[in-house]
Amino acid sequence: MADNQSKFVICRTYSAGVFAGFLESRDGKEVVLTKARRLWRWYGAASLSQLAMEGTKQPKDCKFPVAVDRVELTEAIEILDVTPEAQKSIEEVPVWSA
Repeated sequence: MADNQSKFVICRTYSAGVFAGFLESRDGKEVVLTKARRLWRWYGAASLSQLAMEGTKQPKDCKFPVAVDRVELTEAIEILDVTPEAQKSIEEVPVWSA
């Protein structure tokens, strides 16, 4: 479980996509996130960098599925620290399902 010391981050991987969650650990290209949501499609931010800084301006149009308790990601190629404002925005996106 994520604690108050964990950073909320966005992690882009080589082939598994993009996730937002609490950084549990990192070892080279292997990253473990807790309370993580896959950011399948986002609107209201031009890039992941903007999403990490400002959040989404169109939360109802985003497609972020339910959070998983823990995910191990390999081939992480980018990890962005997320501002409190952006974290709140990401966490408030309604859960998307097909």
